[in-house]
Amino acid sequence: MLRIVIGTRYRLSQLDSLCKLSGRKEATSLVFRDLELGAIRAHILHHAARSPVYGSWMLSELERHGYSLSYGTLYPALHKMEEEGLLAREERVEAGKVRKYYMATEKGLKEMERIRDMIRELYLEVAEGKGPDPG
Repeated sequence: MLRIVIGTRYRLSQLDSLCKLSGRKEATSLVFRDLELGAIRAHILHHAARSPVYGSWMLSELERHGYSLSYGTLYPALHKMEEEGLLAREERVEAGKVRKYYMATEKGLKEMERIRDMIRELYLEVAEGKGPDPG
């Protein structure tokens, strides 16, 4: 079975985890998989830039968009984004339990602006058909 390293912190199996990520029964191309993983990270950063998020809320939000992730996939992604300086973590005690909240750092906010521009440009060209034709 082919395994792909995502960053340096965690690994996802192309055949097993891709089906979980996308909710599809068949494996998808690596290009689409990379796009999907990038979309998940962009989604996390988007919400963390708006207000602090915690794991179970983020998991529900991603599920609302059709992604089927486990905590074993989400938390390594959050930790990796924290290591990259995109997110900061704050622990809060709520109802006797420690809940970890993640919020975008200054670096994360700047990266989110770059992501927005990239998504906007991609959308205009791919979905709207605006942009140069080859040849």
